[in-house]
Amino acid sequence: MTGPTDKGSFDSAAASRSRSSYSAQDDRLREQKQRETAYRKFILELYHATPVTGHVWLHGVKAGRMVRVGAVDAPVTRPDINSIAAEVWKASGKGPNSPQKPAVDVLGWEFALDINETAKQVAAEARVDAAFKKIPREVLEKKAVEQGDVHFFELGALSVDSKVKKRELTLTLCDFVIPSDDVPEEVRSAIKHWSQMVDYWAVDWDFKDDTFHNQWQSYRTRKNPKLDLSTKHDYAEAGKYTVVVKVIDILGNDTTKTLMVETK
Repeated sequence: MTGPTDKGSFDSAAASRSRSSYSAQDDRLREQKQRETAYRKFILELYHATPVTGHVWLHGVKAGRMVRVGAVDAPVTRPDINSIAAEVWKASGKGPNSPQKPAVDVLGWEFALDINETAKQVAAEARVDAAFKKIPREVLEKKAVEQGDVHFFELGALSVDSKVKKRELTLTLCDFVIPSDDVPEEVRSAIKHWSQMVDYWAVDWDFKDDTFHNQWQSYRTRKNPKLDLSTKHDYAEAGKYTVVVKVIDILGNDTTKTLMVETK
């Protein structure tokens, strides 16, 4: 038979374990927050931006523009841009480290498909000047960081023409633009046509809203330095398909374009 003392001891032990569990959880959350703060500070330093506090979506300011540092394990998405744009407006013109106009640089490791096109549209509708820049892999290289050889390149803009004839789809690259300031002067002076900005491009003919599958590609070789700018694909069945075109530019950055096509 269990007495009052035994029950009291049991309750006390249970309460102690509960407090210990909460304490361990608090420690983990605190450590995670410290790691996130250190990571953002590191990226902001490499971007030569000044850290700011008091915001949820904004982490720094540079040359009169707010700066957002994207997470390591998640892409920048369109809903993110809605939240960022709203906070940029709240921050504009308020405090010594706030920009006088609504503008933001969004830094990210990965960006959702078509983010440069759709997100710019979202930001423009919110009257926010937004630029999207890739966090380069060089930030992981100690030597590159020490030498200051780290560059954040703005995402490119891709134009693709599509034509459907029964079950045959023809895709043609029409234009590709990356900010000229990102291209080294010696390379820029040698470029005579926009296609020279493209290193190679690939197509996923039936994108399932998951992983991009490289089902066709065109790239330059020493023997054949010319890039194919058009390609065709025959679908086995009539229907609606999501097609994703991915371009890798001469700076090593990728740009995507999503197209909805219907074959008969």
